[in-house]
Amino acid sequence: MKTLLLIPFMLLAGEVFAENQETQNDLFVVVTSDDPETQMMAMVLATQSLNQGVQVRVLLCSGGGYLATVGHESKVFQPANRSPNELLSGLINNGVKVEVCGIFLPNRDLTETDLIDGVTAASPPEVAEYMRQAGVRYFTF
Repeated sequence: MKTLLLIPFMLLAGEVFAENQETQNDLFVVVTSDDPETQMMAMVLATQSLNQGVQVRVLLCSGGGYLATVGHESKVFQPANRSPNELLSGLINNGVKVEVCGIFLPNRDLTETDLIDGVTAASPPEVAEYMRQAGVRYFTF
């Protein structure tokens, strides 16, 4: 008898889950790691998500912020034979919003002119508003 009572609930839960899956179409990728392999995996997953129709936004903080600075070079990884810098540039070229944390530049001897084209400094209130949206999922690296 208890099993029969659970069936309608389980069916309803499945419908709600499926409906939520359809509305969750934004991916917020936050990279704080300075480890090139970790950065590469973040860029690979962001790129694959974008290729599958997901809206992607990237925030680079702490050691991850250097990925967006002019002259920063990363190791090339296999099997893609590409670097995190190359994948980040590809994301930017495909319209992905890429930012460094609002505290990244002011706490280093860097300005916005030290950032690669297509990267800006984030506005914390605007990022907080974006993060509150129901359809935003997070990857942090």
